[in-house]
Amino acid sequence: MSKVRVSAAVYNGLEAIRRSCLTNMCDRPRVIEIADLWGHDATAAWVRAHREEYARLLFHGVEVGEEER
Repeated sequence: MSKVRVSAAVYNGLEAIRRSCLTNMCDRPRVIEIADLWGHDATAAWVRAHREEYARLLFHGVEVGEEER
């Protein structure tokens, strides 16, 4: 399976949350909560709207692009 393409804004939010070690990235609701708290609006919105793609991203990787697929 291929990597999931996301915008740089979405990626930056996910990476900030991952590096913080505040939550397991599999805890999708907590990832959304932290993204909202930290002002990563694009990240929070993308994770909310792309449940299956987010799960695939965790296990198959991410590709940063101008626009998400």
